[in-house]
Amino acid sequence: MPLFLGLDTSNYTTSAAVYDSGTRTVVQSKKLLPVKAGEKGLRQSDAVFHHTVQLPDILSALDISGISGIGVSVKPRNAEGSYMPCFLCGEGTAQMLGQALQVPVHRTSHQVGHILAALHSADRLEWLSQPFLAFHVSGGTTDCVLCEPDDTLMVKVTPVSSSLDLKAGQLVDRVGLMLGLRFPCGVELEKLAVQSKAEFRYKPTMKGMDCCLSGLENQCAKALENGEAPCDVAKRCLSAIADVLLEMTKRAISHTGELPIVYAGGVMSDLYIQNRLQQVRDAVFAKPEFSCDNAAGTAVYASLCAGKTEV
Repeated sequence: MPLFLGLDTSNYTTSAAVYDSGTRTVVQSKKLLPVKAGEKGLRQSDAVFHHTVQLPDILSALDISGISGIGVSVKPRNAEGSYMPCFLCGEGTAQMLGQALQVPVHRTSHQVGHILAALHSADRLEWLSQPFLAFHVSGGTTDCVLCEPDDTLMVKVTPVSSSLDLKAGQLVDRVGLMLGLRFPCGVELEKLAVQSKAEFRYKPTMKGMDCCLSGLENQCAKALENGEAPCDVAKRCLSAIADVLLEMTKRAISHTGELPIVYAGGVMSDLYIQNRLQQVRDAVFAKPEFSCDNAAGTAVYASLCAGKTEV
């Protein structure tokens, strides 16, 4: 059966994957970029360096000898001006491999990769033949988009709503750092929040369809300063994000009408947030290994471009 290689060099993960379009199975190889203790992230120049170092090892863990095509993310979103230097590492590697193996290279965005990885994980690739809503919630994105079939792009992505300031993943990391957790903080913040017995409900700050999250960082900082237990601060943060996403979902549905919804991106691997969103009708979530940055979606994208997968 045709095999397809996917590459994704996001700001914090070097990732490759091989997708078998016959069995619809994925083999992944990925590694986080190293961030020193106490630091809040990486400069793009450092990210490019680490991707360059890690890509050979990541690829050596996969058998790519029989691939029929390569999918690669080359920018954050399918939008004019969307650009990050770290994606050049994946694009350059894909181009060289494509020439060496004499297979086509198919370019897409990191966001489309996330959406396709989530659909694959949830066994909903057939949604690509109809309109649906997708949330991409991560360190650099808190977006709701309308996805529609497209013969050229495979999936046309139209923005519906977003965060006007801080992104959900940024909030998670900033609150985690103020609690003494190591960056990236998502997994440890969730573990801390599970220890809390407190209950929180948050009234989202909205401007039309869009949300604002910056005030939540101040609220969490003030709560910690006033002596609130770290586990309660963690749960306060995650509860607020869940309430914001729920409100964004309701407003998106009022705008587009009832459509299936997929939640993708690293923040959506948080089971507490997922549980709060279970009330949303026709909603699916990616499994954790397909929520965080990964190349599974770009491998699926290559398969779709080759016209080998029935969806």
